Amino acid sequence: MNPFVHNSTQLSVATQRRYEETHQRNVGQTVRVIRGQKANYGSDVDRLTAQTLNDHYAAISTDSEYTAPILKSTAPAASLFISEITVFRMLDQLRPMATGLDAVPAWFLHLGAPVFAAPIAKLFNQSLIAGVVPHQWKAAIITPVPKIARPMQPKDFRPISISPVLSRVLEKYVVRSYLYPALHQEPAGLTFTDQFAFRPTGSTVAELIALLHTIHSKLSTNDYVHVFTLDFIVRNLYKTSY
Repeated sequence: MNPFVHNSTQLSVATQRRYEETHQRNVGQTVRVIRGQKANYGSDVDRLTAQTLNDHYAAISTDSEYTAPILKSTAPAASLFISEITVFRMLDQLRPMATGLDAVPAWFLHLGAPVFAAPIAKLFNQSLIAGVVPHQWKAAIITPVPKIARPMQPKDFRPISISPVLSRVLEKYVVRSYLYPALHQEPAGLTFTDQFAFRPTGSTVAELIALLHTIHSKLSTNDYVHVFTLDFIVRNLYKTSY
């Protein structure tokens, strides 16, 4: 095979791929302009500074009545500890993701998983035993994403937080090891059948299907049904009222 022809073919394929991506992006921009969704937020957004947004997110995320829990004085159970091999598998299975404020990228942790597994396992175990999350793992980069076509106030932006990779790795382990089993094995007197968020099989689509099924079932024996949504997030998400 002629290497020049082979390289030219690869170049043409790469060029075609870039052209398709650019074309799709231009089509998306054109559609947004036609629908009046052009990303031109005006002078109202210009008056919003990073400090203004930061103060807003800090205010809505801070509980003024929060008190730190008392540290446990009992010996931790053996099942609480995360083994070195478990941490190695979590690091070895890391996919490319955004880097947090600690500037430790996922590819670096993935590449050095055989070396980093032991010390990171010790850090994870110390955090779980003490019930304390390191301050560095709680600091995040926040990207404000508009919720509506013409945002004018801080509340019109949804905060997308990028926490450190290690923080997300530990959070994923805690959720899968403790939160999911608690939802599947319901304590006496509690039911999570109507819990759709933060579950492996839950979604807004599943919630809408369950809601519509309940409404239609009630309408088969009643003339009308009242549905009250108490969370403004639900109202903004579905844009639907009954």
